[in-house]
Amino acid sequence: MRSIKIGHVYQHFKGNKYIVVDIVNDSEDKNNKIVIYQALYGEHERWARPLSMFASEVDHDKYPEAKQRWRFQEIML
Repeated sequence: MRSIKIGHVYQHFKGNKYIVVDIVNDSEDKNNKIVIYQALYGEHERWARPLSMFASEVDHDKYPEAKQRWRFQEIML
């Protein structure tokens, strides 16, 4: 699995940017990790997503126009 880093900025394949706030245990299964991330736009809402999904590749069959390989790609600001 890809390494996702707390405090680093990631761009979603649809364009928005987020900062990873934390990576926590799932209360139902501590073997599952959840990424807490915050939008760097608008109201700066916080979101949660399973680490496996956050670190996954874009489904290019579903999103053939996507240019990124990863759902969330680390970027430098």
